[in-house]
Amino acid sequence: MIDLYTYRTSNGRKASIMLEECGLDYTLHIVDITKGEQDTAAFRAINPNGRIPAITDRAGPHGAPLTLFESGAILLYLAQKAGMFLPPDERDRWVAVQWLMWQMGGVGPGFGQAFHFLHQFPEDAPEEEISYGRTRYGGEVSRLCDVMDARLAEAAFLAGEDYSVADIATYPWIALHKWFGLDLARWPHLRRWCEETGARPAVRRGMDVPTRDQMEEHAQSRAG
Repeated sequence: MIDLYTYRTSNGRKASIMLEECGLDYTLHIVDITKGEQDTAAFRAINPNGRIPAITDRAGPHGAPLTLFESGAILLYLAQKAGMFLPPDERDRWVAVQWLMWQMGGVGPGFGQAFHFLHQFPEDAPEEEISYGRTRYGGEVSRLCDVMDARLAEAAFLAGEDYSVADIATYPWIALHKWFGLDLARWPHLRRWCEETGARPAVRRGMDVPTRDQMEEHAQSRAG
């Protein structure tokens, strides 16, 4: 059994989608980052960096529990554990890892900063700073979409012809394209990939972890 510590964010959804795709049993632990639960001593013992997601595999290597944070590490671990979503061929596997690292180093930070300057900036922030941030990171988001569209013009998925950890890591960010004011008609190959990936049953389930009802129950339990 795997314990999943997460919230409804793009990074959190990487782990829940992966668990659903692999068919691995897991127990959900909601960490409400809007209430500061990531800063509690209990969660910091799991992830000293205070970010979601994190997992504990109670039956880890050699039968001993293993706790992991960082979504990329979690995806690679689960892929190896389940024997899924990493190509068996060494060359193809490194291509998949390459695109996973690209997501972690590019899509995640770039989209995350763009989201901040669009939706999460302080009310008293100077307008010139907000405008600069929107221009800077909005341009980076568009550039990253250009890269994906070019790649997906030549391959069905980011790592090649097979769905992989790279797609699982990237989709939760592209799924929020409307929040970034992106019209995917500009990137037809990216749009095709987004529609196909989003239609996968495991992706749909993983994107809804935790559910709205689970979040409400969690909030009520904390209030009580």
